[in-house]
Amino acid sequence: MPKIDLKKDLKPLYQPSAKHPVEVHLPPLNYLMIDGQGDPNTSPDYTHAVQALFTISYTNKFAIKNCPQAIDYTVMPLEGLWWADDMSAFTADDKANWKWTMMILQPSFITREIIHQSIATVAKKKPLPALEKLRFETLSEGRCAQILHLGPFTEEGPTIARLHHFIDSQHAKKSGKHHEIYLSDIRRANPNKWRTILRQPMI
Repeated sequence: MPKIDLKKDLKPLYQPSAKHPVEVHLPPLNYLMIDGQGDPNTSPDYTHAVQALFTISYTNKFAIKNCPQAIDYTVMPLEGLWWADDMSAFTADDKANWKWTMMILQPSFITREIIHQSIATVAKKKPLPALEKLRFETLSEGRCAQILHLGPFTEEGPTIARLHHFIDSQHAKKSGKHHEIYLSDIRRANPNKWRTILRQPMI
């Protein structure tokens, strides 16, 4: 059974350079999402959101792998959209007022019906606090700039500044929400080696 790896199939989107920002064009992509607010380091809602996203994503994977038209694929990494009603909350490091949409990209053959079945299956076995908050939506970011950040999240500032400078150099303007893709398992990897894609839609 061949195994699909969307990170390889979508290589320009998921393997950027850390040396300099690049422009990419995002097609409409389907995500499992949960919205929330608060400090990701301390918020139970954030922990519950991540737990529900990965649980349902892996349930989808095994449902497809064990069906008659068996398909195997790699579950995609966690991603997040970040913003605040008052954007000074970011520069002031006011994490309690940070808003987020955590999400995991789903292959095109994962349908809304499969997700509903996975949620029902998990709810019977192990009810999770954030299950009812899950939604399945298509995100169309279009033209974006992105770069790979190496190191802790707390040191993203200069990399984000480089990304924004690149957007300015293209005579473009930022649009949409700051987008991060977490390629490393932060539970195991050295923080100095964490790999995070920073992406910003632009027009």
